[in-house]
Amino acid sequence: MNLAPTTAEVVLKKPSRQFSDDGQGRLLSVPGEPLLLADWERALFIHYEVDAVALQRELPFELDLRDGKAHVSLVAFTMRDMRPRTGGKIAAWLFKPISTHAFLNVRTYVKQEGERGICFLTEWLSNRLSVALGPPLYGLPYRFAKINYRHAHEENQLSGEVKAPGGGQLIYEARLAPEVKCSPCETNSLDEFLLERYTAFNWRGKSRRFFRVWHPPWPQVPAQVSILDDTLLTRTWSWFNGAKLVGANYSPGLRAVWMGRAHSCKSV
Repeated sequence: MNLAPTTAEVVLKKPSRQFSDDGQGRLLSVPGEPLLLADWERALFIHYEVDAVALQRELPFELDLRDGKAHVSLVAFTMRDMRPRTGGKIAAWLFKPISTHAFLNVRTYVKQEGERGICFLTEWLSNRLSVALGPPLYGLPYRFAKINYRHAHEENQLSGEVKAPGGGQLIYEARLAPEVKCSPCETNSLDEFLLERYTAFNWRGKSRRFFRVWHPPWPQVPAQVSILDDTLLTRTWSWFNGAKLVGANYSPGLRAVWMGRAHSCKSV
């Protein structure tokens, strides 16, 4: 099963590049960006509708609603070969201890001074050193977990387990529609609203920060997901007990994603 879109397929569908192009422009508007490069591999997006009022109480940013509804997405993927954009092999070698690990991002959709983006509620990851470095450098809400992903899209077999040391786990299985090839999201669709985001807003205490990323539009296909255990989520947020699963997308991933520096929300 070939999930990689060909150039002919992408041109035929005439996908919207608006969000990707706008994101690239914003990132490059700041001198010295991007700071890092990384590959994001085999990403499964699982989307929920949640109580907007309960979620807004937890955030210092305004929710970005779609048809009046708030969404939270789980993103299960592997980051590989994170390295500085400059510095060559020596700089890449210095990043080796934190260059590759699995993530489970729990994110919602926000806007700040007219800029749309995501906000991480929590990010579980499998590298203890990265867990220690993420909060002070980027204000990211990192937590350690044991993560085992089996995203074998070639065999249409996707599953994963994320287990937190203090208890609670996420266990899922997923399948892809047969004979469907990857393509960018349809313009103005819910999928585009949920996937095509190029700014991440975060906070730690009273400090609000953001960083920007850039990549081509996500090549993706719809996925059918079965959640076998979500105690990792329901024990972390009481409002997640009422969350409604509304869809999922899978992407084989992206190479050399641009990742920017962390900035204060008042600095840029």
